Amino acid sequence: MKQKFLIAQLGKTVGLQGDMKLHLHTDFPEQFQKGKVFSSDRGELKVSSVNFKRGTIRFVGFETIDDAKKLTNTKIYASLEQTKELCSLGEGEHFWFDIIGCDIVDSDELLGRVVDIQRLLDTDYLYIKTDKKLVDAGMAKDFLLPYIPRYVISADVEAKRVLTQDAKDILEAS
Repeated sequence: MKQKFLIAQLGKTVGLQGDMKLHLHTDFPEQFQKGKVFSSDRGELKVSSVNFKRGTIRFVGFETIDDAKKLTNTKIYASLEQTKELCSLGEGEHFWFDIIGCDIVDSDELLGRVVDIQRLLDTDYLYIKTDKKLVDAGMAKDFLLPYIPRYVISADVEAKRVLTQDAKDILEAS
């Protein structure tokens, strides 16, 4: 089975033409384009139109209010391949799925591995499972590291390594 990522959820209907509120769970709204097909928990959905100013979307075959109501609370997913095709990253940017699984290294010392990423307000935090050697030495089993330049020097997703500075201080304070 292909890996799927939750990218949006549909809210209530808006107007009489089948428009629905689009609640984004992605940093890449540009992937919602007319004619693109996404999987959902109610089958495949083909975008008929999207209006980002109003925060609405409409799907082929659901152009009436009664049809659209059937999609309320539907979750929309994109595959790994679709995400890489439709989303363009800037210099030094990475997809979350590329960062998860990376080792956290601070001054050539392995601190742990990224097991999840959490967004709190406008900052992404790496949820790190601490290396067993450090846990055995009395450190916390896991900790959060802000993904900001103050702590993250670089990320090499091919080598699955994130180089950090002062991350051990956060671990020790956890």
